[in-house]
Amino acid sequence: MLAAPKSTAAPQPTKRITMAEPGLLDASSLRPTRQGFIRMRGKTDNGRRWYQEVDPELAITLVRERAAVVVNRNTIRRIYANKEFRLFILKRDHYICHFCGQYGDTIDHMLPRAKGGHTTPDNCVCACNECNQSKADRDLEEFIGALQ
Repeated sequence: MLAAPKSTAAPQPTKRITMAEPGLLDASSLRPTRQGFIRMRGKTDNGRRWYQEVDPELAITLVRERAAVVVNRNTIRRIYANKEFRLFILKRDHYICHFCGQYGDTIDHMLPRAKGGHTTPDNCVCACNECNQSKADRDLEEFIGALQ
């Protein structure tokens, strides 16, 4: 009798994100603590855990822009450590500068942090060093206008 051929598909990852309450995956379910904050937790690049309290508005933005997940109604968890986040953006954008199309190895905030932008996947893109330095703290419209 012939044996069934072995599957050549890549194994599925075994890491699971678990939530305290499965129904609380949405930013609208967040509720501030009595002090008026949402707890945020994460890990540093070397794996050390950290905690801080953030404004509810920032917590909602981080969840909606896929930089954090809801753990429970008072707590969110950052998805990426700094190095992981940088690598995620560079790989997502295939190391191609968003502005000039050349090789890029830095990340840039579309809406600069100086103007209220956050470090989230929706607000960050790959950029070459020249474009990143030229753009500085200008938003996208200002930068494109300066190029014309």
